[in-house]
Amino acid sequence: MTSCCRKLKTAVRDGIILLFAAVIGISAAACSTMNKKAALSTYWTEGSAAAQSLTDYVTKVTNEKDKENFIPEKDRIAVFDMDGTLTCETYYTYYDTMMFIEYCLVDHPEKVSDELKEVAASIKPGYVADESLARNFAKAYAGMTMEEFYNYAVEFGQKHTASFENMRYIDNIYLPMAELVQYLYENGFTIYVISGTERTTTRAIVANSIIKDYVTPNHIIGTDFEVKQKGYETESSNINFKYENGDELVLTGGFIQKNLNANKSIYIEREIGQRPVLAFGNSKSDTSMMNYTIDSRNPYPAQAYMIVADDGVREWGKQDWSEKSREYADMGYIPVSMANDFAQIYTEGITKAAEQYQPPAWLQDALPDAA
Repeated sequence: MTSCCRKLKTAVRDGIILLFAAVIGISAAACSTMNKKAALSTYWTEGSAAAQSLTDYVTKVTNEKDKENFIPEKDRIAVFDMDGTLTCETYYTYYDTMMFIEYCLVDHPEKVSDELKEVAASIKPGYVADESLARNFAKAYAGMTMEEFYNYAVEFGQKHTASFENMRYIDNIYLPMAELVQYLYENGFTIYVISGTERTTTRAIVANSIIKDYVTPNHIIGTDFEVKQKGYETESSNINFKYENGDELVLTGGFIQKNLNANKSIYIEREIGQRPVLAFGNSKSDTSMMNYTIDSRNPYPAQAYMIVADDGVREWGKQDWSEKSREYADMGYIPVSMANDFAQIYTEGITKAAEQYQPPAWLQDALPDAA
């Protein structure tokens, strides 16, 4: 959304609040106070050093009188990893992996090979979400139109994970991070989600989450599967044919690139064309993006934050805060503790299940010899 549209949206919101205040007899000054709740105070703990660092930074770079630190709105770019940074990935498996498993073994086993079923059944806690696995994801959805694939990703989000009580997969966003995304957006930042999850799946997740108003589909960069025009899937180059009215774009089963490690910085350069000034991640696969942001050649003040999954009470986090915070600080990042900086992680009613993972009956029935 453009700066003009963003300001119009804020003005409309403030106008509605003022009108309501006039009706019930509240002064404009009191209304202004109501409308100016302290930044990052709803889902971040009081006294959080990470939250204070963020608000100090935003205050500094949005102050036109601070000539040394001010960043024009067009250059206020913030990039967020998704899994483990914006959304949960510490339960058995996260969104795109569980989507692959259920597509192959529950929803459409008739559409995938026995080899892919075996891959899906073999995924266990501790698996590695690497390029090899992503290539199998691409194969599973071969032949689907982009609309069909997007819709399936949306439908999958309505399913419940067994690792939490009352959590659908689409509910797995961290509330403090959603609050941060909104805060940055309202302060003139353009938000990009840079994910290792496939691009269309990432778009489906974001578009149906509580940050949907702050991240547009063209500001999502993810892993890419090969797409061709239907009827030309075996053509070596898209230059050999033209799109016509009514044609469909389909997944071929081919794989292009996994958006992790150095690919994140490369994709940012190619698709954004300038360095971000804020970066948020949660693992070593995000460090290239972080380092690209805080590189000394960045013309603006820049900061990078790492989420540490150290909450074993409300979440399945097992990371050691003292170890990870020291490691990240040494790398030039500001660590964020889920246990101590997040006042609330998920919406009310979502709690950890008794066990993180139990092999479901359908998995055992689907491939009894593959366990």
